[in-house]
Formats: sequence, C-alpha cells, structure tokens
Amino acid sequence: MKGFFKYVLATIVGIIAISIIGFFFFFIIIGALVSSTEKQVSVQNNSMLVLNLDRQIVDRAPNDPFEDLDIPGFNQAKMVGMDDITKSLEKAVDDDRIKGVYLKLSVVNGGMATVEEIRNALIAFKDSCDKPIYAHAEKFLLGQKAYYLATVADKIVIHPEVAVDFRGIGGEMMFYKNALKKIGVEMQIVRHGKFKAAVEPFLLDKMSEENREQQLTYMGSLWNHMLNGISEKRNISIEQLNALADEVQTFNKGNKAVKSGLVDEVKYKDEVLNDLREITGIKGTKGVPVISASNYADVPVKTKGKGYSRNKVAVIYASGDIGLSFGGEYIDGDKLSKEIRKVRQDSSYKAIVLRIDSPGGTIFDSETIWREVELASDEKTLVVSFGDVAASGGYYIACPADKIVASPNTITGSIGIFGQIPNIGELLNDKLGISTDVVKTNKNSDLLTLTRPMTDYERQMMQANIEDGYNTFISHVADGRGMTKEQVDEIGQGRVWSGENAIEIGLIDEFGGLQDAINLAVEMEGLENYRTVSLPYLPDPFEELFKVGSDNIRARFIKNELGEKYRYYEYFKKASQMNGIYARMPYDLSIN
Repeated sequence: MKGFFKYVLATIVGIIAISIIGFFFFFIIIGALVSSTEKQVSVQNNSMLVLNLDRQIVDRAPNDPFEDLDIPGFNQAKMVGMDDITKSLEKAVDDDRIKGVYLKLSVVNGGMATVEEIRNALIAFKDSCDKPIYAHAEKFLLGQKAYYLATVADKIVIHPEVAVDFRGIGGEMMFYKNALKKIGVEMQIVRHGKFKAAVEPFLLDKMSEENREQQLTYMGSLWNHMLNGISEKRNISIEQLNALADEVQTFNKGNKAVKSGLVDEVKYKDEVLNDLREITGIKGTKGVPVISASNYADVPVKTKGKGYSRNKVAVIYASGDIGLSFGGEYIDGDKLSKEIRKVRQDSSYKAIVLRIDSPGGTIFDSETIWREVELASDEKTLVVSFGDVAASGGYYIACPADKIVASPNTITGSIGIFGQIPNIGELLNDKLGISTDVVKTNKNSDLLTLTRPMTDYERQMMQANIEDGYNTFISHVADGRGMTKEQVDEIGQGRVWSGENAIEIGLIDEFGGLQDAINLAVEMEGLENYRTVSLPYLPDPFEELFKVGSDNIRARFIKNELGEKYRYYEYFKKASQMNGIYARMPYDLSIN
C-alpha cells in the first residue's frame, strides 16, 4: 500500500511539473511573438538586399509563429514568399539606401516556374537601375536551378571547394506495386486518358511508354529553355553547355568551373566581403549592412503613385492539393469559393487575378470552385496566373478565365480523371488474421467496400462516373478556351504539358508571372489607378499559433527529420489515402 501511494504521489508531482514547464514554455513563445511583432525593421545606408533562397519558396509565406524560435523540429521549416522577393526588388530600384543585390545561393527549394519568375524579376531590376547583382555560393554545391538564377548576375563567385551542379534535367518516379503486393493491398484503378499516369506507381514497376514520352517532352522543353537563358547571359553556346552537362567534370568544382566559363571567380568569404564593401562604399574592415527580402518587403517607402485608390484588384491565392489535406497547404473548395463569391459581389473590386499553384485534387471540389470562377468571370475581368503547376484540377478551375498567364516552365494540362479503390482483404485475412462478414438489405448495400475486389458491376459503375466526369472536364475547357470537345480530347487524355508547349496548343494565352497577370487585368479593365488586395487574408502569428493542429506539427517534425526525402513520404501518403474520383496531376515531379 505504501508503494502504491508513493507511485500516485510521484505521478501527481510529475504532472504538476510538466504543467508548470508547459505554462512557462507557452509564455516564452508568446513573449517571443510579441517581441517579433513589435520589432521595427529599418534600412541602413549603403545596404545590400540579400536574397537567401535555400529555404522553401512559396507564393505567399505564412505568418509562421515558430519561424524565429529555436525549437527543434520547427526551425528548419522556414519559408520565403515570392511576393516578398518581387516586391523587394521593385522597391530597391529607387531606394538610394540599397546599393545592390547579394544572391546567396546553394540549392534553390522551389519549382522551375518559381525560379523563372524570380529570374525575370532580377532582370527587370537590372534593366531599371545601374545597381549590381552579386551572386555567391559558399556551401558545397551550387545547384542547377540556383545556377540558372545566378547567370543574370554581374558576377558569379564560388568558394574554391564549391561544385557547380550542371548535368541536365532528370525526374524520378517511385513505384509501389510490389511493396503493396507484399503487404496484401491491391489498388483497383479506373481511369480515362492514356497519359493519366497518377495511378502507374500502384499498377506497374516502371514507367509506361506513354508516360516516358510525356516526361521527355516536358523535360526537354524545360532544359532547352534553361540552356537558351544561360547561353544568352554567359555567352556560351548551347552545344558547349550540353557538352559540359554530359561530361559533368566532378561537378565543375572550383577553378574548373571558372575555366569552363560557368562562373567568374573563385574567392574565400573575406574576399567576397571586400567585394561587397567596394559595392557599398564601406571603408576599412567594417561589416556590410544587409537586409533580407522578407524584412525589406515590409519597409514603407515613398512611391511615385497617386496615393490611395478606391479601385481594388483582388489577388486570390489557391495553392496545394484541391480538397485534400495532408498536414500542409491545401485548397478548401468551400472556402476558396466563398472568397471568390465575396469579391464578385463587392463593387469596389474591379478585377480579379486568381493565382493557382496546384496539381489538382477531388473532382467535387474542383467543380465547386469552377462554378464560382465562371460566375466571377461573367461579371468582372478575371485573369489567372499559373505558378509551378496548374494541372488537372488546377487547370479545371482556371478554364473560365478571360486570360491565362503562365511561365514557359509551368506544368499544366493533365486533362483527365481517375478513380482508385484499395482492396485490403488479403492484408486483413492473410497478414493480420482478421476476417469480415456482411449483412445487407439490398444487392449493392456493400457497394465499393474495401475488404474485397470490385465486382464487374462496381467497375462498370466507376467507369461510367469517370467517363461522365471526363466529359464534363473537356466541356468546361472547350467552353472556356473556345475549342471543340474533340480538340480538347486530342490534347487531353491526362497528358502533361510545359507552359512553352501549352501556349502552342491553346491552353494558355501568354507568358508571364503574377505581376504580369495583374498588369494585364488592369489594362483589360482600363484602370488608371488601383491597389491590390491579397486574399484570403493571412492570420497574424497569434491566430496562427492557436490554429496549429497536430497534423501540421507532425508534418513539421517529419519534414525536419527527412529533409529532401520528405517528398517521397508526402507523395506516398497522398496517393495511398486517395479513395474516390480525382482530377489530379500524374505525379509530383522533382527536378534537380
């Protein structure tokens, strides 16, 4: 009995201690948040605007309550917003305190269209002023996308031991058919479209010829676009660049990269600091004042505009899987539809720019959003801007727009749908020793159960739904793009296209980034003055702190532990949890 009371007392003391620690920890976080929100950002004279692009680049960075806190599992998930980068570069042109741009590069964590948009913003900066861009790589590797960005700089400098990764574009798919077979799970697939390869990882152990064809076409388009851009800026022929990519030469390390013409100089950090002092006019050994794009974007500056305008242009962001939440960013069909509807009904909004970065998702949510986009397009000027990917459901919701603007590197198309129902009967029966039995009042009361194979009737029913959904999809595209259903079907069938190919077949209207889409909407509406409003509104850090759920926390920890391999975990999790009918891109392609 005495031991029992000791155990109970120890448990109570432990609970109290944990509660006290948690209480103080909570207020430490609150204090840090208050401190960060009250912090005033100022720009020193003779500063360099620093673009550090080794963190995840998103269209809009959230107000992350954990970003500035040194907490294991949270401090690696920092993001930088594309909007902050482009806004900062635009402001820096006329800000005399900013003497140049310092590109700190290693491996860029963003898609090819994102890289293209940043690169174009850097080119616009150079064309608008005589301030230099200085690119520097000091961490092991200058990645291929990072190098493509660096080529717009006045000078590219690397550490003597840094290697330039220049080897062409490769994409990799993982196949789970054999793994699922070992654990007794069968993925039952119904699809329309010979290129609808989203289901291939569950059906095959290697790529189909159709899938290989579309990947080669897409990657070839990306690589040629990249080569042309590098060739123009570095004055190296495309033939020479391809030869360098084929030879690899131990990643063109140090002086080899200089000799090949890929970079300008090899320097240590102290020599780089001397270069930056020369650019900024800092004397002696003083440090060089720097400011990040995220901080500089919030610094108020005097503008040459006409001041406050009553005319508003809504910039509505739609990023992530449509209707599918896996602990990260996703598009809630009802919430996005409500946001579009509110703007449509508000007369102060004169035009809408819908920014889409999505591989698609559920057919139900895609149709819900499509309806609101169509209604909004009937009443207001509506331009769609594509990010890294706007495929399948991502394209579905865009097709009613007046105009579609995309990067040559955007992944788009994938007009097709599929359905998948897992059969876990063997897993339950043979692997776990669990049996099931059914009682039903009608013939199909156990329709599409997961514990047995689909019947012929169920498969026919699913196929009919797929065909009906595909017909609706191509009808929407035909109506929105001024094409016949036959023309859409010819370029559809689930095939993925690059933006460069998409403009030739009529899926997009012109090349450009988000700002180009805004400019186009303003021009179409004939607005002389306007102001943009980004929607949905981002919650402040306090709101974000209290809405952080267990899924988000778990995703942060897993991402922190897995690093680059997180994408494999994320894709398998998404694909294995899909159960129903989807309009989604064939795969989550990762390009080196």
